[in-house]
Amino acid sequence: MKAYLEGLNDVQLKAVTHTEGPVLVVAGPGSGKTRVLTYRIAHLIEEGAAPWEILALTFTNKAAREMKERIASVVGDRANNVWAGTFHSIFARILRVEADKIGYPSNFTIYDSDDSKSVITAILKELNLDKNVYNVNAIRTRISSAKSNLIPPRAYKENEQLMEQDRMQKRSQTHVIYEKYVARCRRAGAMDFDDLLYQLYVLWYKNPDNVLEKYRKKFRYILVDEFQDTNYLQYAILKKLAKYENSPENICAVGDDAQSIYAFRGATIENILDFEKDFKKLKVYKLEQNYRSTEHIVKAANEVITFNKKQIPKEIWSDKGTGQKLRLIKAMTDSEEGKRIADTIVEQKNRFHLSNADIAILYRTNAQSRVFEEYLRRYNIAYRVFGGLSFYQRKEVKDLIAYLRLAVNLKDEEALRRIINYPRRGIGNSTIDKISTLAGAVDKPMWECLGGADVGARAKNALADFVAMVKLFQRRAEQANAYEAAEYIAKQSGLLALLKQDNSIEGMGRLENVNALLDGIKDFVENDEVIEGETATEKSLAAYLQNIALLTDMDNEESGDFVTLMSVHSAKGLEFKSVFVVGLEEKLFPSFMSMDTAEGLDEERRLFYVAITRAEQYLTISYANSRYRYGKMQYNEPSRFLEEISPTHIESSFSLRRSSAGERQSAAPSGAKVIGNFRKPTGNRGLKVDPSKFTPSPSTDIQAGMKVLHLKFGEGKVLSIDGNAANRVATIFFQGIDNPQRRIMLKFAKLQIL
Repeated sequence: MKAYLEGLNDVQLKAVTHTEGPVLVVAGPGSGKTRVLTYRIAHLIEEGAAPWEILALTFTNKAAREMKERIASVVGDRANNVWAGTFHSIFARILRVEADKIGYPSNFTIYDSDDSKSVITAILKELNLDKNVYNVNAIRTRISSAKSNLIPPRAYKENEQLMEQDRMQKRSQTHVIYEKYVARCRRAGAMDFDDLLYQLYVLWYKNPDNVLEKYRKKFRYILVDEFQDTNYLQYAILKKLAKYENSPENICAVGDDAQSIYAFRGATIENILDFEKDFKKLKVYKLEQNYRSTEHIVKAANEVITFNKKQIPKEIWSDKGTGQKLRLIKAMTDSEEGKRIADTIVEQKNRFHLSNADIAILYRTNAQSRVFEEYLRRYNIAYRVFGGLSFYQRKEVKDLIAYLRLAVNLKDEEALRRIINYPRRGIGNSTIDKISTLAGAVDKPMWECLGGADVGARAKNALADFVAMVKLFQRRAEQANAYEAAEYIAKQSGLLALLKQDNSIEGMGRLENVNALLDGIKDFVENDEVIEGETATEKSLAAYLQNIALLTDMDNEESGDFVTLMSVHSAKGLEFKSVFVVGLEEKLFPSFMSMDTAEGLDEERRLFYVAITRAEQYLTISYANSRYRYGKMQYNEPSRFLEEISPTHIESSFSLRRSSAGERQSAAPSGAKVIGNFRKPTGNRGLKVDPSKFTPSPSTDIQAGMKVLHLKFGEGKVLSIDGNAANRVATIFFQGIDNPQRRIMLKFAKLQIL
């Protein structure tokens, strides 16, 4: 046996050496997928295949580079001649040679997303369409989706379902924009990223006997990594290339249906599930041994994924020992969840000698990072946010904070520059430059020069309106608490209205981030508990800004030892010794946007499966009974996914109520198939007290020794009171909760004397 084959297990060996005919390698998490894929290519070359006859398609350039490096370790420089790369890079390479056959120059330009948005913006202006209604990102996403489903402009216009969807969005002219966009790109000799796939399909469809046949003969062997993430168009191209009369069908697809989590990008799980229908002679190899995780983690993941009906059956197993049980944390609030996770990280670092780099916190939405960032900073634990900026560095968050800063301090020039023309109000760069020049000449803040600059009448009126608006914000900041002021500013500035116009996935994420910031301010205002080592604070906007400045101004850690924070989507393909999967609540994970169809719910479960299987040794799962969302305290049911894990794999100080089959309710419309459990919310779960029967007593009446009632913590006894009259803090013992002894600031507390 060749040396490179000796380290493979039996199934891996068969998958590598079965080189002729269609093959599907179903690769469970941590099962050595990349090794099988690269060794299979190396084996083909060793067995006599020419490297340039092999086409290997990946989803990232990094994966393609690593693949070539691994192949080279076996076959040397011959690896350089393998056609290995992303779908887009390989297809662009082919189109450079063949573009003239579909009316494009060989030196066509490739438009990036900014170029595409610029073209769409110009078309909107030409058609005199409202940019707030015809949001550029939303239109671009719509065009991308049409191309990915092989729907050209004419077919789009004739598709009544698509047209009705556009009418409901008040974007009835989308088909006109699409048609003009395609014409504009062709006129410019340009293709966008979607065109690199779409135009290749057109090329092969229109030139079957010369061009398509040429590449069928060229690529004797086709390999596709992460096959579960392919979309309709990518698979259509692959079938054109590999499936035809008398074809040897030498296509090898490698992937895992249980890790198909990119439907929002157009990925189609049916491609891997129905692969056998298209390639009748298919041989399937299942890589079921997990080399990454211990038994409790692997078995928990297996239990969860069995609730999905549409899947390729497999049983992942591990011989890495039983390992630690999953740790389940129940918190009263999202703020407590952040603190408990930070506490557990400190405990694990001390107990198991983990470095920061061994640890990851995974969440469903990027907006959730805020509370974990705050507590990691307080504990001086280095961290990095991946798959997005740190919460306070995101543009939309910085925009709103700039408004808040200006309302508190009119001399804040950086804040003024950032938002003076955002949202756009007719104050251009030349006007801003004149104001800045005047301020420098008279040595005064820019704010004091807004009315004195030599600008046109239109700009002068816009500046007067801006000054009047900011003065309103200033008065609000002085009179109201931080949340009331921030909510007012977010609405009246036009920021929220602007963000709501973008209903693309990215746009919805930006809106969620702003709402998360407002929720954090609400929590700051309403949190009556005093954290040890911190002084009592007022609840003004100025106090809040001072609070987050201390958090956001922490020096950046330059070393590589940091805790990783990222969304579960961003974590795919990674692994860590210790993983925290947070926010396991109904309508958060699974997401409320995915709960109305069986398919959406299945994808959320696959996402949870991916999260679980990132952990090597330690897996901690958490949820909060209540959290601020959109300015209101929401009371949450634990995620149905928690019930799908057997208690034998979970370590916790409490037990989840496990629903019987008869209690499980459908989250989908009548007639839809639903896999999994669902319980209707049962009132204000997470509160110890019914708010309708709760009457807070005057805080000045509360004395040591009294029994009191708290909405979140229930009945307690006041052990002591310290601090001066204005800032009295009570130490109260609440029986029946985690961390029963709490310090609460009385002037903000809502306590009822019993």
